[in-house]
Parts: sequence; structure tokens; C-alpha cells
Amino acid sequence: MVDAVVSKQPTLNQRAIVSGNVVPLTHVEAVTDEALRRYREFTSQTTCGAAQHPDWVDAWTRTRSSEILFLSLELAGRTVLMMPLEVVRQKGCRVARAIGGNHANGNFPPILPDHAHALNTDAVAAMLKGLHRARPDIDLVLIERQTASINGVTNPFASITNVPSANIGLALDLSCGFEAVLDRIGRKRRLKKHRSQTRKLEAAGGFRRIEAKMPDEVERLVAAFLNQKADRFQRLGIRNVFADMQPFLTALFNQAQTSPAPAFLLHGLEVGGTIRAVTGSSVVGDRLICEFGSIVEDELVHASPGDFLFFLNIEDAVRQGFETYDFSVGDEGYKRAWCDIEMQQFDTIAPLSLKGRVYALALQGVIGAKRRIKANDRLWALLKRLRRGTASARSDATSSDASSTDGGDGSD
Repeated sequence: MVDAVVSKQPTLNQRAIVSGNVVPLTHVEAVTDEALRRYREFTSQTTCGAAQHPDWVDAWTRTRSSEILFLSLELAGRTVLMMPLEVVRQKGCRVARAIGGNHANGNFPPILPDHAHALNTDAVAAMLKGLHRARPDIDLVLIERQTASINGVTNPFASITNVPSANIGLALDLSCGFEAVLDRIGRKRRLKKHRSQTRKLEAAGGFRRIEAKMPDEVERLVAAFLNQKADRFQRLGIRNVFADMQPFLTALFNQAQTSPAPAFLLHGLEVGGTIRAVTGSSVVGDRLICEFGSIVEDELVHASPGDFLFFLNIEDAVRQGFETYDFSVGDEGYKRAWCDIEMQQFDTIAPLSLKGRVYALALQGVIGAKRRIKANDRLWALLKRLRRGTASARSDATSSDASSTDGGDGSD
């Protein structure tokens, strides 16, 4: 029998299940300042995904209106796992998901490494059952784009039923140094391209790579990134998923700078006084992960400012001793030009109610369809062309409406 209690108070221990000689305790705790403090203290002993880092959780809690809770497991009197979850409404269901939704990649719960072996299928089932008893209003647990292991520690959610994520991840091995990286991707061609880019950028007013360390630098780079993304999404006919992210991103990168070893890094390429490319990265163990990137699509796009910034970022990552440069999820040509590692992440879809089971089946179908479409180069290219065509038609219609309006105003 599983028992759990949800409350805003910090003492929330109730017996969960008996597994062998160990009695796990499930904790379901609403977010408070004290809970965040204890979570930060717990994660200092663990390695976790970027979206599970306390800076991410703190920034999301302070800038978003959704409910945040901590789901954790205690073994032999010691908390061994804590997973922050965000409770949202999706398609008529109440869903507990990884904090950040579609912005959260490489999800991995904070786990005490010495106790990871005890987190088996029964223990994970206990947590989910404890969550259901504490919060019967939650229909589904959805943790997408999860990493299977970090630093030799296995993700316990991999032990229960899951599905492969719709997108693969791509990464680059840095362990042998930058010279070896260049050898693998074609040294002569890559250096020739880099020299050509350098000449073009110098001719356009000179360039410099910026790492945001002060609030004004964070604000400038975040603003540039959001403007660049908005423009690109409009061109592609894609909903702008970053439209409301300015408060969170600003809080996240400012919070990260209060640490002597920031877990989140923001870089920009300035050319002729204008920010032409931006990347936002996270640090997870010995990996530097590019969480997002953007470029200005103007007269300098031929100089590939985004690729140029990646060159500088990867070169610097090697200098800092990172073993892997991770481009995160998404199979794109500019990533393939660098990468030699493919990664398959997975999604946990765990229904807790009848309504949740129905939604889980629908989600599995959607994820499977996306995965098949993206695995088919012709079908995926056709879909992108159709999307661009729709965006172009919308733009033409808007321009036509604006012209008609302008003409009327002028005649008056």
C-alpha cells in the first residue's frame, strides 16, 4: 500500500511500499522557499539534467504561473531522488511534466550516485503511486526527452514503460582535443571555411565573441536571441515557442552568474556592433550542451555567423576540459557538419487515471508519427516546404492588408 501527503509544509514523509528489506518513502511537496533551499542542497551532491538544476527550477518558479512540486523518494531514512515537476493543463488533462515543457531537454532526475542501484522498477512505481494518492487530480506524468544515463548513473525512469523521443540528439566527442576534432570533420575544408568567414566578418566591421557575465550583457543577448528567433519562426511558419520566455531566460542566466562555476552560459557573436548570433548552453558534468541558438538572417548570412560562433564555442569548450559538446535534440545539417555521436532520448508517459490513460495513448500515437515523419527525409522536407509556403501566404496576405490600409489613410 502506498501512502503520501501533499502540503506546503516541509515534513511530508509517508510509507510507500515494501521492496525487499527496504521500505521506500514517497514525498510530494509543494514548492516553497525552504523546499527550494533543500532542493539546492540535495542537488549539490548529484548530477542532473539542465532543467532539473536548481537555477532552472528557481527561475521558472519565479517567472511562471504554473504550479511546481517536488516528487522524491527516501530509502533507509535518506532522500535519494528528487524530481521537480510542473503541473499544467493539456487537452483537458492535468499533467505533471518536466519543468520547462518543450524547452526542457536531456531531462534526468537528481539522484545520489551511491543509491542509484536501489532505484528499480518497484521504487519508481512507488513514487508514481504515491503521487497519485497525494494528488488524485493529476491524470498523467509526462517526462519527455530524457537522458538514459549521466556519469555512469542510470535514469530510473528508463526501467518503466517508455517510448523513444521524436527527435534524436547529436553530439561531438572532444576527448582527444580540438585538433582531433578538425581531423574528423575535414581539417582542410573546415579551416578554409573558417578563414573565409573571418575575412567576411572583419570586412563587415570586425567581430568579437561575448560571454554574458553582467545583467546588461544578459539582457542584450537575450533580447537579440528572442528577436532573431521570432523572425525565423515567422519565416518558417512555426509558432514562436519563445514568445513569452524573456523573463525566464533573463532570470536564469543572471542567477547562474552568482555561482563561481555557472551551469548556464550565454554567448553572442558581435559583428560591426550588432549581435549576429547567440547560443545558450548548459553544463552537465563533463558535457557542454547547446540548449538553443539563433542568427540574424540579413546581408551577412552568407558568412554563416552561427557556424562561426559554434567554431569558437567548441574550441573554447576543449580548452576548458569538456569531454563532449552536445547540440541537444534535433537533426539539422549544421549539427551533422560537426557531430560524430547520435543519442536517442526517451519519453516517460505514465497515466494515473482513466482520463490519463486515454491521453497517454494519443500522445504515444503523436510521438510515433512525428518520429516516423522525421526519419523519412522526403516526407520531412515536404512538410517543411508546406510550412514555409503557408507562412509566405500569411505574410503576403498581411502585407496586402497593410498596403490597403496605408493607401486608405493616404487618400484621406
